[in-house]
Amino acid sequence: MKRNFLLYIFSIAMVIFMAVPAMAADVAHGKTVKYDKDNLVIVIEEYDLNISPQAKYGKPTGKEMTVNLKEALIGKAPEPGDIVRIAFTKAGNENKGVRLMNVTKQDIMKK
Repeated sequence: MKRNFLLYIFSIAMVIFMAVPAMAADVAHGKTVKYDKDNLVIVIEEYDLNISPQAKYGKPTGKEMTVNLKEALIGKAPEPGDIVRIAFTKAGNENKGVRLMNVTKQDIMKK
């Protein structure tokens, strides 16, 4: 009886853990165009994933993306021109940031 109960609990836990990746955030990276520190909103020019020695972070796609960072964990504050990586979720028409990583500042810290 106890063994069946544990098997039942284990099965439910596995179903829940398998559903977690479906709730994962999207990721975007690119150059900071504008960062509003007061309202915690960032606008980035998205980069593609074609990384090469000439394009260390990828190439600009020309698309701009606005992300609300009010509930996000923010590493080093970005400045216009910094390369950032943002994990975000879509909530209707709005992109809500989960985490912002300033790649440019991290590269400077490595030197």
